Amino acid sequence: MHDPAYAAWMGEALAVATGALASGDVPVGAVVVSPTGEVIGRGCNLREAQGDPTAHAEVVAMREAAAKLGTWRLEDCTLVVTLEPCPMCAGALMLARVARLVLGAWDPKAGACGSVWDLVRDRRATHRVEVIGGVREAECSQLLLDFFAGHRL
Repeated sequence: MHDPAYAAWMGEALAVATGALASGDVPVGAVVVSPTGEVIGRGCNLREAQGDPTAHAEVVAMREAAAKLGTWRLEDCTLVVTLEPCPMCAGALMLARVARLVLGAWDPKAGACGSVWDLVRDRRATHRVEVIGGVREAECSQLLLDFFAGHRL
């Protein structure tokens, strides 16, 4: 059983995810939660809207959180995201010193936090991230399935 706070935070990430739909981007949403439980960063995929290949939901949320905290170190923070992070985002989580990752849907094609790769828990890494997966997984998966069903007719 997951911590009930994880489900609530995932609800915020799901709500943020829909913001990506306006530009036709994949609906992934992320929030950064401070050690006290306050959401300090929100992000959805903005690659299409900004023409930026690094504007993944996790990176957008971490940038906002770092700006709010006034430091790039997101120590003791939790990142909550609707889809398992890719290798770029997994690396960013580690470099930002994020303590915990809460993810909704696993990504069997490009996931880097336990499915295809497990970068964030690699024993060679200088910082490892705790991973809690499958939080509100059905809702997170359905959002993506609905999006891709409309694009692969």
